[in-house]
Amino acid sequence: MNKFNIRSTFDILNEHINQLCHELTEADIKKATFYELPDIKKQDEETAPTNIAVTKIEGEKALSKCLDAYRDLYLNDRESGKLLQRFPGLLLVNDPNEVIKSRVNAVNLAKENFKNAILEISNNDARFEAVHSAVPNLMTLAAYRKIHSESITPYSVRFTWMKKHATRVLSKELAMEMLNRSSLYSNPRMIDQEKWQQLVEQEKYRVSSLSENAKLRIRRPTRVTPEVNVRYTAQNRYHVSAALPFILFNPNPDTKLGELSHFTQKDDHPRKREYNFLVDRIYLERFK
Repeated sequence: MNKFNIRSTFDILNEHINQLCHELTEADIKKATFYELPDIKKQDEETAPTNIAVTKIEGEKALSKCLDAYRDLYLNDRESGKLLQRFPGLLLVNDPNEVIKSRVNAVNLAKENFKNAILEISNNDARFEAVHSAVPNLMTLAAYRKIHSESITPYSVRFTWMKKHATRVLSKELAMEMLNRSSLYSNPRMIDQEKWQQLVEQEKYRVSSLSENAKLRIRRPTRVTPEVNVRYTAQNRYHVSAALPFILFNPNPDTKLGELSHFTQKDDHPRKREYNFLVDRIYLERFK
């Protein structure tokens, strides 16, 4: 039943995506821009990039690239299945009857239904088996990605690179459990295992000296990703992922449009905050 449900909800999703792409080919596209990023290689999985080159594409070719991005759900021949390729872009679409807008909403609802059908399976291994049995070669997280759009005229739509943090709050007890597990591992990067054990013991000492009700969190930096910034006023603005091309409906010629520039990591950013981690290795810090 789970396999059938996953397959049927995926078929509905796939049909809506295909319909969206067909409708976009016949829509009044005022402008199409696509920012092509380098393909993700196998060796990129473990190291975050310090530089990312961006190739700007416009016109019919950009529209084709945007449609391919919406349909990009399968592993196929790509090297990395662990990291998803990002497809930043911008489509300005005249849609007075809200046909495309309704289809985008239908796609996003189908994505949510597909995700819920998968998450009904509580066991991770069983979930993986059911998904890849129902839809072979699928990149599950790619199917989850929403298509972001805006139908209210903003002051500007711009692109930027953002480095987020994955945050997890935990108790002193859980932190000690993590460190105790670490002490059982052999670290392949440490030639001297005795020094590895000493390092972990020092970490355990720092955490054990805290009060029992100390608030702790792991604040681990994640890979840099492209984002879309939508601004109405200085106070009224929001940003969303640019993993898929952004759609601006019924564009106003006065709306200012930005571009995605090359990414170069900066170590001296004026807003950079120096963190005083209890355990640098796992980004563990105390917070109030």
